[in-house]
Amino acid sequence: MADEQQTGKTDRPQVLRDTDDEARRLARTLVRGARHMALAVLDPETGFPSASRALTGTDVDGVPVILVSGLSGHTKGLIADPRCSLLAGEPGKGDPLAHPRITVQCLAEGVARDTPEHARIRQRFLDRHPKAALYADFGDFRFFRITPQAASLNGGFGRAYMLTGSDLVIPEPGITAEWLDLQQNVKNMTEQAQKFAAHISTENGKLWRFGGVDRAGIDLIAGDFQLRHEFEDLAKTPEAVLDYVFEITKIR
Repeated sequence: MADEQQTGKTDRPQVLRDTDDEARRLARTLVRGARHMALAVLDPETGFPSASRALTGTDVDGVPVILVSGLSGHTKGLIADPRCSLLAGEPGKGDPLAHPRITVQCLAEGVARDTPEHARIRQRFLDRHPKAALYADFGDFRFFRITPQAASLNGGFGRAYMLTGSDLVIPEPGITAEWLDLQQNVKNMTEQAQKFAAHISTENGKLWRFGGVDRAGIDLIAGDFQLRHEFEDLAKTPEAVLDYVFEITKIR
């Protein structure tokens, strides 16, 4: 009987797979490539979970960033309790549950105005969401960094993984003047962006532009479409990123 019980335990299917580099790469791409995510907070009045949709960007370390009004319920929730969750991953054709998605447990932290951090985050966010410039500087709007603590990745049926917060954060991010200059320079590289998008995407006929860059990858945007391209290794310098882009596009 003991042997049968032991065999039953051994034969029982495992819900979670071992987290490997492929899973981490998919997780990072889902989070860093999202234009918006579902945001869940705890309602400070009722204690119930409350979910909404938020525009999202990323800081230079890959940490998600949101811009929200102080009048909204989710902002009040984040101020009362910084614990929150993000859900990223868009359904495609067929069964929505067959497509990858990730739930990230996070801690929210407001970004103080008139600081270098605020200026950096504001510029990166507006590079991704230009229309947000209409309200980004309103007095009741503020940025939050939503720092990952743990994550649950579902890559499709039978592909479930658990990740740590560090799996989603870029170590030693580029926050020097040279890296910030690169963020501004790539916005003008429209010809390179078109050729780069053709290299990594099947989406043709769109006016692609570079919307953001960091040590881990580069964002491409065309209207309401966004692609995230992750480098194989962290770029050591801004020049290494440019060399990578030029090598792919053959344009200098």
